[in-house]
Amino acid sequence: MDTVWLLLPDFSLILLGAAIRRWMHLGEHFWSGIEKLVYFVLFPALLINALARTRLDLAAAVPLLATSFSTIGAGMLLGLLPKPFSRVPALSYASMYQCAFRFNSYIGFAVASMLFGAQGIAAMGIVLGAAVPVVNLASVAMLARHGERGAWREILRNPLIWATIIGFALNVSGVALPAPAHVFLGRLGDASIALGLIAVGAALRLGGSAGVGGFAGWLIAVKLVLLPVVAATVGTLLGLAGTYYSVVVLFAALPTASSAYILAIRMGGDGKSVAWVISASTLASMLTLTLWAAWLR
Repeated sequence: MDTVWLLLPDFSLILLGAAIRRWMHLGEHFWSGIEKLVYFVLFPALLINALARTRLDLAAAVPLLATSFSTIGAGMLLGLLPKPFSRVPALSYASMYQCAFRFNSYIGFAVASMLFGAQGIAAMGIVLGAAVPVVNLASVAMLARHGERGAWREILRNPLIWATIIGFALNVSGVALPAPAHVFLGRLGDASIALGLIAVGAALRLGGSAGVGGFAGWLIAVKLVLLPVVAATVGTLLGLAGTYYSVVVLFAALPTASSAYILAIRMGGDGKSVAWVISASTLASMLTLTLWAAWLR
């Protein structure tokens, strides 16, 4: 199937989520519950099941992680590049900065699953599980003076990290889950993709603070265009190939995560501008991710 049409169902689910929120008026409590269900139950089940039953190339895992960390580091540096010349208020800059390197796990798993199946989910899970603590600490560090508490607690409670550890441990140990357990986790995982993407669409917000458009545009270009180039270059230099290479490039091309908005609000930052960058990068990624996927295939 042509790559353009292959990703169309996933992007359609995002747009469906935006339409449902606009027209059905289900309320904030409903969407908050959906996000918690996906984040704490459904996606961990998907990840554990994929890691436990997929043969992993452990030799390639080291360059895979090295490439992903190099990409995150490049995002951090590129996010700081405009700072000496920017007229964006300091609080807005600190809030939006994280959008240069944070990633939407929901879209990541959906695209990896659609293009590469369980092997893609497992590879994406390895990258995301290792990257989550790094991007959270970097994001908090930029906003730390605004009174964040419990950053390590948030990281230790992150279900993707624990799901990665559990799934990886099952894989390496050779312990086989009983067939009913695989089916149970599989059923939960099947529900995760659709609900996760619908939740992404429901979170879209197109309205930012005045005077941040230039910086916002730079962050979107960094996240969707420049970082995939970095990942492709570093991955090639480190000898990555096949699914691992494709997954790390797609990881680099993911739009910004909605958790960036949550962190900005919790720390008294400019949540409105962050929400705009998240939404704009998500919509733009419908084009850029499709192009990157087509290039990889």
